[in-house]
Amino acid sequence: MRCIIALTSKPFFLISLLFLLAHSNGYAQNNIKFKKLDSLLLVNQAHLQNDSAKVVILEKVYREYLKLKNLDKFEEYSNQVITLAEKLKLRNFSAYVYYRHATYFHGKTEFLKAEENYYLAIADFNIVKNLKMIAGTYLNLGALYSSIPDYAKCLEVNQKAIAIYEQLGDASSMASCYTNLSSIYQDLDNQSQSLIYLQLALKVFAGENPKSRGVAVVEELIGSAYFEANPLELRKMNIATGDRLNEAMQHFQKSLKVAEFLNDESITSSVRKCLGDVYSEMGQSDLALAAYQKAIQISKDLDDKLSYVGCLYALGKFYQKHGNHENAISLFNDNYKIAEQANLLDAKKDAAYGLSESYEALKDYDKSLSFYKQYVLLKEQIFNKEKEKEITRQQMQLDFGLKEKDYLYKQKITDVELQKQVLLAKQQQQQLYLKKQELALSDKEKSLQRLTFLKKQLGAEIQQQTQSSKFERAKLQAKYEASLRDKQISKQEQQIRIDWRIKVYLSIGIALVFLIASVIYFNQRKTTRLNRVINRQKGELEQLNKVKDKIFSVVSHDMRTPVNALISFIQLLEGGNIDQGKLTRYAATLKNNLTYTSSMMENLLNWAASQMQGFNPHLETLKVHLLVNEVINSVYHHAEAKGITIENNIAENTVCKADANMLSLVIRNLISNATKFTPRNGVITLFDKSMKNELLITIADNGIGLSDVQLEHFNKLDYHGTGISTPGTDREKGTGLGLMLCRTFVSLMDGKIRADKNNPTGTVFTITLPK
Repeated sequence: MRCIIALTSKPFFLISLLFLLAHSNGYAQNNIKFKKLDSLLLVNQAHLQNDSAKVVILEKVYREYLKLKNLDKFEEYSNQVITLAEKLKLRNFSAYVYYRHATYFHGKTEFLKAEENYYLAIADFNIVKNLKMIAGTYLNLGALYSSIPDYAKCLEVNQKAIAIYEQLGDASSMASCYTNLSSIYQDLDNQSQSLIYLQLALKVFAGENPKSRGVAVVEELIGSAYFEANPLELRKMNIATGDRLNEAMQHFQKSLKVAEFLNDESITSSVRKCLGDVYSEMGQSDLALAAYQKAIQISKDLDDKLSYVGCLYALGKFYQKHGNHENAISLFNDNYKIAEQANLLDAKKDAAYGLSESYEALKDYDKSLSFYKQYVLLKEQIFNKEKEKEITRQQMQLDFGLKEKDYLYKQKITDVELQKQVLLAKQQQQQLYLKKQELALSDKEKSLQRLTFLKKQLGAEIQQQTQSSKFERAKLQAKYEASLRDKQISKQEQQIRIDWRIKVYLSIGIALVFLIASVIYFNQRKTTRLNRVINRQKGELEQLNKVKDKIFSVVSHDMRTPVNALISFIQLLEGGNIDQGKLTRYAATLKNNLTYTSSMMENLLNWAASQMQGFNPHLETLKVHLLVNEVINSVYHHAEAKGITIENNIAENTVCKADANMLSLVIRNLISNATKFTPRNGVITLFDKSMKNELLITIADNGIGLSDVQLEHFNKLDYHGTGISTPGTDREKGTGLGLMLCRTFVSLMDGKIRADKNNPTGTVFTITLPK
């Protein structure tokens, strides 16, 4: 996205930004303005004659309201100026009113109102023959049409402005026109040609004042030309593809430096947004984020909607690029609302597409589709306008090529004349420099002769003094050497003593440091081990506390239902008014509830005993086949009720070391669990696999099986269970404690248990026990 710019020449820049200056005033200045406004209103009330003085007073009043951003009063008094000025034929006043109306609406992106007032201003300026203001208004219209964009009208008004500035000989304003023309080429993706006009403009602006607003604007546009240039355009610019971002960065920073020096927040906001784009492409995310946020704050304070929505969209794309879709959605929503209010179709279309992408990433497909539909509608609406613009653009390029050659030819002539003048000045400067050098050389020769005479005289005196001082010097040298030898001997002895002390102190210090380091190291290791133990115990206690809470909730809920059912059944029996059929059904229901409650209580008591270390396993050699048969007989009636077959394929001579009661409880829970989740006429199979020092007992069913999440949770090393129970295939209830008990008791018997999927359906539980 191309950076947003403002095109101005010096006299019109001050006028077109009057409405922005109100933002920079403080509280004290506002008080002064209110006082000034009050005094002007009093003067207006006192002046009853409708003459030129009245027009001047009304003009001052509406300008004060403009500074205070009171649009209603501004329009009221400015309309009074227009009416009175036209009546008195003071068209210069009405022209400036229309011009200020236009610049105000231009800044608020209300382009239709701005365009209308610009042309009204031009009409009145024509009447008073104010060519400079006519050209300046055309220049601002060029900036407006460039923002829409409407290239044909933009070229037309710039040509009119150029013709007037050529007539006036105004180079600075011509440079502003070059800047506008460069923006047209940037919109046409002809960055190399845009750069030619920008360099012409920069030459003029920098020559007048290196820290002017024109320099800031042009440097920003040059940065945009490098940033947006494709490889083909970069070759025309003589820039390597790898240097594109560095070149753009340099010019953006130059623009920012001038804008901050001028305290021009409009350009500062635009340049910071452009810097954010460069940093983002360079991968410097922190710098990009800071630049975007600063640009948004400045453009928001300026109430520049076009710039503000552009900055919001840039930051939204930045967050979207880094996967932060919540922040991206917030920014795109603000962008969408503001663009809708200001009728900025391109910005609204981009915001809709950004929202669609972010909602799609968050898997909110309804909202994503809704905003994508908005994007398609806006795109079609814009496309109809673009088709008309493309025809105009092609015609414009044809006409503009002819004008461009004429401008370049005139510019070349101007440059040649300027080079001749510069060359002549350089020749005159060189001649003057040569004369100065000749005079300086003559002076140096005279000075050299005098210095030679003085040198000879001084040499004779020095020679005489040298001979007389040689003897004294020899005596002093002898004394000095003797003293020096004594000092050296004394220093050496002192150094030996110091070195010995240093060695002693260093040895003691090293020993102390080593000792302290050892103490700290061992204390740290001890503390680390204790912290690990404490953290592990803390985790276990927290998990056990969760299990305890769940068990209490299960007991409080699941025991209340069968007890209440039993009480109700007894009350019915006491009443004696129940028939045999109902009695049989109630008894069957009560039996199922009490069976479930009995199983729950048994599991609960067994688990509680294991947690209170009430279960101390008695490991002995067991015949697994016989033990499994006993368990199958105890649960056979439940399996038979569902037509489920239980096959014991464990070899008769298979043995392992385990606690008989614990192993029976584990196998019974696993078979009961398989019966619960196996549909009617299913099969439950038990078989073994002997390893070197271990025995694997496997219980497999073809039921609905555990989910992947449940399997992963059960197979974790730190599994403690949560007491969660789900209904079986015939809506059978469970206690929610069975698998937790199995895990606990197998662990007490120095074994392991694991759950896996059974292909094609069902679950396989594998118990590993020592032989």
